Amino acid sequence: MTVLVLGSANADLVVAVPRRPGGGETVLGGDTAVMPGGKGANTAVAAGRLGCSVGLVGAVGPDQYGALLLESLAAAGVRTSFVRTSARPTGLAYITVTPDGENSIVVAPGANSDVSVSDVDGVEWDGVTVLACSLEVPLGTVAHALAVAASRGVRPVLNLSPVVGVPASVLGLLDPLIVNEHEARALLGSAGSFAGLLDLGPRSAVVTLGSRGAVVVTPSGVSSVSAPSVTPVDTTGAGDAFAGALVAGLDRGESLVSAAGFAARVAATSVTRPGAQPSYPLPGEVL
Repeated sequence: MTVLVLGSANADLVVAVPRRPGGGETVLGGDTAVMPGGKGANTAVAAGRLGCSVGLVGAVGPDQYGALLLESLAAAGVRTSFVRTSARPTGLAYITVTPDGENSIVVAPGANSDVSVSDVDGVEWDGVTVLACSLEVPLGTVAHALAVAASRGVRPVLNLSPVVGVPASVLGLLDPLIVNEHEARALLGSAGSFAGLLDLGPRSAVVTLGSRGAVVVTPSGVSSVSAPSVTPVDTTGAGDAFAGALVAGLDRGESLVSAAGFAARVAATSVTRPGAQPSYPLPGEVL
């Protein structure tokens, strides 16, 4: 195992709707599809399907949704020995998808809230080169994992989604910080340039721009990478596909710019298919 992912594992309850309901309004949708998801599990599956040796630190509940997630992780070659079964129910994400492929999501964290420092301390770090974290699990656990990784010479990566206040000491470890355009604006304010992300402390940053690719920020400057033009079917989990492909590229020794370019292609491929984990490509399927 060379890549370790710390993050959430959710069952996605997905319903197609003609439009999102307003306050107090009922909109009829299609049949509910139940799919494996969660930012951590998604990232791990995306990397695993690309041939990366990856393990997940997380938690699921003692229910059918937890079994669904463990099955999906194992099918992608993800090591699950660090995924604990909690007494709390598996996390659920309630997702509506409109005809343009855009989604709105409400997450009930469930077992993800139980992911703890002790789970991180139980990890076997030998051979790990990259740690990828996201924030649907407790911030204190993520901060501890990033500090442990840095102390062991493991490259710390954080997908700061959702945006929360992260201590400067933690931001200073990151190489890179990953955010989407909206999250970057939340950190910088409307007038700030992406280059300003490094002023917050990280050694590098990647800003995902959806169909427009991504921007890579390093002390050497700002670089843009493009994404293939596609017709989106479902954008759920595209950011996690990007993160998983990025850390897979870094694990292979690619430069950050090269890894981001590959990740943009993987994310673009994923939005042409429904769901999150089921949409992630194998190496030969990447656009």
